[in-house]
Amino acid sequence: MNRIFLDVHALQTVPPSNLNRDDTGAPKTAVYGGVPRARVSSQAWKRATRTYFDDEHLLDPSELGVRTKKVVELLAKRIADLEPSLDAGTALTLADETVKATGLKTEVPRRKADAVKESGDTPAPEAKYLVFLSARQLDGLARLAVDGAADITAYLKEKTNKEKAKEIADSRHSVDIALFGRMVADAADFNVDAAVQVAHAISVHRVDNESDYYTAVDDENTEEETGAGMIGTVDFNSATLYRYAALGVHQLAANLGQGLREDEPRTEPVRRAVEAFVHSFVASLPTGKINTFGHHTLPDAVVVKLRTTRPISFVAAFEEPVRGDQGGHVREASDRLAAYVPDIERAYGDQDSTLSWVLRVGPNTLKLADLGTESDTLGDLVTAVGQAVTEHLGTPA
Repeated sequence: MNRIFLDVHALQTVPPSNLNRDDTGAPKTAVYGGVPRARVSSQAWKRATRTYFDDEHLLDPSELGVRTKKVVELLAKRIADLEPSLDAGTALTLADETVKATGLKTEVPRRKADAVKESGDTPAPEAKYLVFLSARQLDGLARLAVDGAADITAYLKEKTNKEKAKEIADSRHSVDIALFGRMVADAADFNVDAAVQVAHAISVHRVDNESDYYTAVDDENTEEETGAGMIGTVDFNSATLYRYAALGVHQLAANLGQGLREDEPRTEPVRRAVEAFVHSFVASLPTGKINTFGHHTLPDAVVVKLRTTRPISFVAAFEEPVRGDQGGHVREASDRLAAYVPDIERAYGDQDSTLSWVLRVGPNTLKLADLGTESDTLGDLVTAVGQAVTEHLGTPA
């Protein structure tokens, strides 16, 4: 298959907010172009993207996975649903042995062991790390455990059954696993290479964090009781962010394999995953301190590129920070991007093989219209990208 890359670029302005905190509680920052910038980590936006799939019903639950240390408890519930005659303790034992057969390591956390010392209950083991498994994989492992319920230890000692456990855990990946990958340090054959790379979002201009001093009044105070019931501070900033993600469509197709449904063309799972990712990455938003700041914004502009060369970030357009001389940052950032993109693509000969789409809002982004085919809505953009990906996947290598 040809290498196919999908680049997603977005300019998004957020008001006073604290989307992504560091260890001191302040908004994360980075120095770029010699000045401090607001920063939102890739992990924060990847999680926002992943949870948006389910929150907005962009994908069927059967196409999604769950990332948790509590994989034994999760599997035990499926085993109990599959075979209701099994008691809770037996289901946990079956689940634990089956999880370990895949190559993952489990243990009973000390907090759980201490909590059940006097009660005599069976504590549930947990994985030593976060484990990402699809709904289909969990269902397959549950069926395997029930098949060997008579003597699970002996059943899984048989080479074919142990290999089957590993095969179930490493096939029919959910869309989110296929996109974002899966890594387990001590079980390398369990790993899945991520199809998506997400950059840390940074402001296109200089940003200095600010601090808000707040007070809270006790509703039951009498007139004689003066002063606040609580005082504190919260750090924040506001910024116009440049956001970027690169999706290797060929890697996504390899990760999905034959997909999760039997009765569809091989390109359908990939198209569905691509459309869900573009929609979710563009529209999602990290929710750090959102009740405090209500930073519910959407991008002013989105540029999507489909390439067969290599991913290209346009962050260098903002290496010299936008100054805001025009009364804001969006117009100058858009103008910078509109000038930079054709130059970099011309210099590296990447124009002829690249498809481009633009979604923009308002007059400040007008110059970006020349960068590609304009879409009126996010839905139109997503559909156009999905159709183009399907056509590329049908092209022989």
